[in-house]
Amino acid sequence: MSLSRRTVLVAGAGAAAGVAIPATAAQATTATTAQATAGTKSREVGFTLDAVTLDGGEQVVSLTLDTSRLGPIRPSSLTTGTFSVHVTATSPIPVTPDPGYDLDRAVTAARVDRRGNIVLELSYAEGQPGGGTLGYIFSRSRNVRLNLVYTITQNAPFVARGRPVTIDTFTQGRLSNPEVDAYSYHQSRSGMKYRLYSPHRGGKRPLIVWLHGGGEGASLPDNYYDNETTLRANRGALGFSTREAQKIFNGAYVVAPQSFSAWMQDGPRFAPLIREIIDEVVRRHDVDRDRIHVVGCSNGGYMSMKMTTVYPSDFASSVPICGVVAGNPPLIPDAELAAITTPTWLVTSRDDTTVDPIANTVHAHDLIPRSRMTLYDNVIWNGHQFPGHWSWIYVARNDPSMNGMHIWQWMARQRR
Repeated sequence: MSLSRRTVLVAGAGAAAGVAIPATAAQATTATTAQATAGTKSREVGFTLDAVTLDGGEQVVSLTLDTSRLGPIRPSSLTTGTFSVHVTATSPIPVTPDPGYDLDRAVTAARVDRRGNIVLELSYAEGQPGGGTLGYIFSRSRNVRLNLVYTITQNAPFVARGRPVTIDTFTQGRLSNPEVDAYSYHQSRSGMKYRLYSPHRGGKRPLIVWLHGGGEGASLPDNYYDNETTLRANRGALGFSTREAQKIFNGAYVVAPQSFSAWMQDGPRFAPLIREIIDEVVRRHDVDRDRIHVVGCSNGGYMSMKMTTVYPSDFASSVPICGVVAGNPPLIPDAELAAITTPTWLVTSRDDTTVDPIANTVHAHDLIPRSRMTLYDNVIWNGHQFPGHWSWIYVARNDPSMNGMHIWQWMARQRR
C-alpha cells in the first residue's frame, strides 16, 4: 500500500523567519490506498531543531516533532523512511557566494521520546556538510548564523492510538541547544553584547571571561551583531559551563562578550568595554573578585594578554590560546609582555598556519615571567584532525597538563 507524499515548506530558524506554507492535500489514487487511509487523521504539527555545539561548530542533530497530543504512538510503525528531511540554509548578509547549502539530511533513526514526541535523528559528524548552523563569510572574515529552512516530507503513515496518522502541515519552531540556551542575553551600557552563564551554587563564585576569535565579532557595516556566534562557533565558552568544569571550579560564572568588530583592530579601546562588562557582572552577581580568569583564542588570545597589561592586578589567571602579539609595530610590545604579573598559561599548535606559533605564543612565553606553555604538534580530537589554528579545542576539553595538573585545575587554584 502507498500513500501520496505530503511536503511542507516551513518557517526559517535564522534571522529571517518565513511563513509556513500549507501542504497540498494527498490524493488517493487507488481503492487500496483509499482503504488504507480510511480513518487516518490529518494533523498540523510543529517541530524544533535540536542542536549541539561540536568542537568544530554547532550542528542540527535531530528534529523533534510535537506529536505528544496525538496519543500513544506505536514505535514499530516508525522507520527511517517514514519521513524525509531537506534543509536550505542561507546567509543573513547578502553575499556571493552564499556560505549556506541546500541538501537532503539523512534520517538515521525515528523514535518516540518519553513525552510521546517523534524524534528524527539526523546524520552528522565533524566536518560533515549540511548540519551546521553557521556559515563563514570569507569577504567579512565572519561567522554568521544561517537562516535555516527545514522541509519535512511524510512518506508513510505511523500508528497512534491504533490508527494510521498522516501529518498535513509541519511548522518549524525554535533552534534548541541546551548548552547555549543556558546562557542569558545582556548588553552593557556601552552597547557591547554578551552572554552569561550563572552557576547553580550560591555564595561567592569565580568568573571566567571568554574572549572569542576574530570570526565571532560583529559586522557592523552589514548591521549584523547577533550575540549568538560566540557560543555556537566552538566550545570555548561552553567548556567552562559543563558539569566537569563547574565541579572543578566549585561553580563559576562564565561571560562571553562579543566585539563590535575584532579585538585586534582596537584592543586599547575594547579593554575598558570588557572591563565594564566584568564590573557589571560582579555588581549584579555574587562574584569573587579574587578569582576572575580571562581566556581567549586567536583574536581573543591577544585580548586576554592585552587585558593583563592594561589591568595588571585584576585577574587571577590568563589563558591566551594561539594569540597574536607580533606585528609592525607589535600588537603587544615586548616591554609590556615582560611586565605581565598575572599567572599565564599559553597554548598553541606547531602546525598553526594562521598565527605563527613561534613569533607569537613562544615569543610571549619567553617574555612573560613564570608563564607556562603547552605546544601541540597538531589539533586532533576524537580521531578528527582540525586546522592547526584551532588549538582552543584542547582548552575547551581541559587537555593541556603540566606535572600532572590540567589547565582547569590550575586555573581554579589561582587567586589574585
